[in-house]
Amino acid sequence: MNNTYPPFAGFSKELFKFLSDLEKNNNSEWFYKNKDRYQKYLVLPCRSFVSDIGSFFNLLNPAIRTEPKFNKTLMRISKDMRFTKGEPYRNYFLIHFGKFKMDSEFFVYLNKNIVEYGLFINASRGDDLYFTENINTCEKNIKEVIIRYKINKQFALSEIKKENEKLIDVFDVKKHFHYLKELKMFVLTKKLDKSNKLTASPNFITEAVKSFSKLYPLYCFCISPQPQNILNDFTDKLGLPKEKI
Repeated sequence: MNNTYPPFAGFSKELFKFLSDLEKNNNSEWFYKNKDRYQKYLVLPCRSFVSDIGSFFNLLNPAIRTEPKFNKTLMRISKDMRFTKGEPYRNYFLIHFGKFKMDSEFFVYLNKNIVEYGLFINASRGDDLYFTENINTCEKNIKEVIIRYKINKQFALSEIKKENEKLIDVFDVKKHFHYLKELKMFVLTKKLDKSNKLTASPNFITEAVKSFSKLYPLYCFCISPQPQNILNDFTDKLGLPKEKI
């Protein structure tokens, strides 16, 4: 655990107010005048969250990045204006835990109204991207994992485009599995409104760990051509019977 940052205490109402104000005043002059708010209410609690949950990911899979740094687990709020037009800042903030850029990864997404958390799956074809390969060869086992680890009927499903497009409010593997075979990038998520007391509580880490633990067995099919080995390691740590693939 990194002791540089204070213990995570939750995401305060000031965080959501900052993001709301930024949406209304998305320009460099306003941002620099409010940079102290950005650091205090957004960056610091997000670094604390990463620092505190890091030991959980280190136990699951040491290859997952857990440094509470930008371009590692924190996405920069400023846009690279060489490659985009319009407003210079994102009006949201992203915490993410993967092995490399565009890897499938666990995430916490914050905007002016919500905290959303779950698993992003990159089902594109490419080096070190294995979900498409595995879903074609291990369909039965993936379905069993979704049921066994209580992913089923616990998460919403959204496609990732320029903006997320929600497809299913409650993902049911018997009805909706075909989407996992068709989509190139998608997320399985839970969402809390900013008014939910859990968002402003240190107990949000417990909630995130529970959800990420459920999703990790599915993540195993994203990161290896031999997901059984990683899944066995996970079940050993939890003291669960092994599943055969």
